[in-house]
Amino acid sequence: MHRWQSVFLVILAALISITGVFTLSCDRSPDSPGSSGDDSTEVKERNAPVSLHKGGTFYPIVRGRRGAVVGGNPYTAQAGFRLLVSGGNAIDAGVAMVLAAAITEFDSYGFGGEVPLLIYLADRDEVVVINGVGHAPQASRADLFDTEKGIPGVGPLAAVVPSVVDNCVLALQQYGSRSFCEVSAPALELAQGFPMIEGLSESIEETAETMQQWPNSVRTFLPRGRVPRPGEWFVQADLASTLQALCEAEKRAASQGREQALQAVRDYFYRGPIAQEYARGAQEVGGILSAEDMAVFEARVEKPLSTNFGEYQVFKAGFWTQGPTFLHMLGLLSHFDPQSLGHNTVDYIHIVTEAMKLAFADRDVYFGDPDFVKVPDRGYLSSDYIRERVQLIDLGGTTSDRRPGNPWKYQEPPSASEDPSSGKDRSSEEPPRYSMRTSSPRDTTSAEAADSNGNLFSATASGAWLPSVIAGNTGIPMSERMESFVLDPDHPNVLAPRKRPRITLTPTIVLRNGKPWMAMSTVGGDYQEQVMLQVFLNIVVFGMNAQQAVEAPKFTTDHLVDSFAGHPFEAGALNLEERLFKDTRLVRDLEGRGHAVESTGSWRNGTAPTVIIYDADTGIMEAAGDPRRHRHAIAW
Repeated sequence: MHRWQSVFLVILAALISITGVFTLSCDRSPDSPGSSGDDSTEVKERNAPVSLHKGGTFYPIVRGRRGAVVGGNPYTAQAGFRLLVSGGNAIDAGVAMVLAAAITEFDSYGFGGEVPLLIYLADRDEVVVINGVGHAPQASRADLFDTEKGIPGVGPLAAVVPSVVDNCVLALQQYGSRSFCEVSAPALELAQGFPMIEGLSESIEETAETMQQWPNSVRTFLPRGRVPRPGEWFVQADLASTLQALCEAEKRAASQGREQALQAVRDYFYRGPIAQEYARGAQEVGGILSAEDMAVFEARVEKPLSTNFGEYQVFKAGFWTQGPTFLHMLGLLSHFDPQSLGHNTVDYIHIVTEAMKLAFADRDVYFGDPDFVKVPDRGYLSSDYIRERVQLIDLGGTTSDRRPGNPWKYQEPPSASEDPSSGKDRSSEEPPRYSMRTSSPRDTTSAEAADSNGNLFSATASGAWLPSVIAGNTGIPMSERMESFVLDPDHPNVLAPRKRPRITLTPTIVLRNGKPWMAMSTVGGDYQEQVMLQVFLNIVVFGMNAQQAVEAPKFTTDHLVDSFAGHPFEAGALNLEERLFKDTRLVRDLEGRGHAVESTGSWRNGTAPTVIIYDADTGIMEAAGDPRRHRHAIAW
């Protein structure tokens, strides 16, 4: 055998052992005879047979002990994997994925978008939130928009301040171990060129006509005067220059120490040349975002909210997201026995759907930026209020009514500066009703990372999706997040200058018996919490492994006020994936209880969860990505 052939085989064997990609066949259960699944009792308990693809999964379950990442595509996951292999921690890897995703998933999320982060810090035994959404420009006002249509989700008027850079820099400053140059290196390389992906090419084609009104967008996304074909080398030169400039800013300040060098990255972006050009480019095409809006923005670390569900403690971000609905739904379901109901039976789907509808009814009338409005945070999550609300769940039927409650009754004890009586009971309010859908969300992405020390990282990144406005020569697509505001002056989520819109983005961290256990998030707008709830229950109640849990058929409801697209409300709407919908008896029984049942099609529900489970006792990590959107997992 020639020497080069021997070297090739050694490298190939190493790659296979690292990624685990070829260790399982697609139609085999992870712990079937001859598989390489872990033989521990704990793993076997979570590998109960389920009705999936011949008892197994389309994607293999991926396991390792040194580190794990899951991202929206192979480019994103490989960026995080590079940081882990080079000795970085989960936060370094997670930030690298967030930056790389902005380059290669720009149909769902761009560099000017939003990215709330949840991080478990092993050395502190603490979960933290990094506030991941920019605020509205100071010049924002309701009369800029048609009150009959709401805030459009396309164009420069919908942009909030880009938050990605500040969130990533803050995560690195406080909890990472590597420099910005190191974690952004994969993103920079990708901006300098990568082979075009089929889905990106299709999204550019779908939105090319809209982008014709913005010359910088045409120059970026139609570089040859046409839609880039799959496999063609695609370069984002302006964005590469922006990333390179940020790296150079860090290098110039390196002598002042790591923290100051990272601060220099932030300052260059928000108070330096990039901010000036970004604002100029925004205003050039009719936007209202200013350099001052950029300069005053500042990411911050916040405390998470949490609730217990048996031996599990689930952490979410605050009421500027929809995260608290997950905690409320768990509280409602704790009054039932989901296991005895049976997985995806008519009783199970009915009760879980009713819990979703109740939790979202309160979201729609009470949630907003806590910096601007009072929210019934303690009341909404109190056990007394949840006991009151669970009485509304009728096993025999449902209602088409919206049923928000009054959590202010349970807002005790008040803080020194808060009078709970000042909170408004909105239980009788009607949802905002606009005359038409003004747009539809282009989606989101997610990223999870874990390292051998037990650090966990979860991110839900979104905004600045196609069709996007490129701001000046920065190469940065502008966000459309102001679409999530409403224009009702009495609503907690009404548009206001320097206010954060209430967002759907909602990463998740879970502890088990006080130890780090899971990082999880997904795409999917209003469906995010609904599907992650099912993934969580699939694992902790029905014994599935992570890959089985994300691939299992899902159901969602539109019995809520849509966070996008004109904010419609579809009473009683219950969506089943085709694997559930083809059960005619199940559909008939659900319709008999009052649900308006529709099919979402085969293997399609609007979401695509990414999950990492970490066993604190053995150090083994289990990473899973949803095949519905080609999520990609690597563990070693």
